[in-house]
Amino acid sequence: MELNRYIDHTILKPEAGKEQVIKICEEAKENHFASVCINPCWIETAAEILAGTDVKVCTVIGFPLGAMTTESKVFEAQDAVKKGAEEVDMVINIGRLKDGDDQYVTDEIKAVKEAVGDLVLKVIIETCLLTKDEIVRAGICVKNAGADFIKTSTGFSTGGAKAEDVRLMKETVGENIKVKAAGGIRTREAMDEMIAAGAERIGTSSGVKLIKG
Repeated sequence: MELNRYIDHTILKPEAGKEQVIKICEEAKENHFASVCINPCWIETAAEILAGTDVKVCTVIGFPLGAMTTESKVFEAQDAVKKGAEEVDMVINIGRLKDGDDQYVTDEIKAVKEAVGDLVLKVIIETCLLTKDEIVRAGICVKNAGADFIKTSTGFSTGGAKAEDVRLMKETVGENIKVKAAGGIRTREAMDEMIAAGAERIGTSSGVKLIKG
């Protein structure tokens, strides 16, 4: 796969305005990135700019804490799809996972997957807040729920992607589910390391720099 097709070109800062979102979309179009990842309020803007291109519109659900109700995540996902999102990155309920309530986590992912249907669902587990055992359990939840990707991080917590976590996630979910590494990937070396560890998508705000060196 060409390097540019790994990239979800991302702008999720709360202070990002329309001009920045347009710039990210234009860069993604120019470089044929896999997607742009934007906050839900910008879905329609991105969908308009990217119509007829090979760049998908990706948005985030239950972001960045994951601690809202399942019903609110489902509504958010349905609304995102209606507005033009083609991929959805949701945050799991981290507290429930840490409490050992794996069934809750699985059921919630399943409910959001049902809401997005055939569209791609990526599940953010926020690895920096989890033990190795919890990463494995989160991976099993993602697998059992039928999601398409497991993703390391929001980029808004205490840390980002680590190659060792990507490797562990890939080992856990197997061949049918892909891994997205995100959070702090700003150099080509870091990107290559994540891909070598098993990542098939890279979430970054440094997409142009990464492919152009």
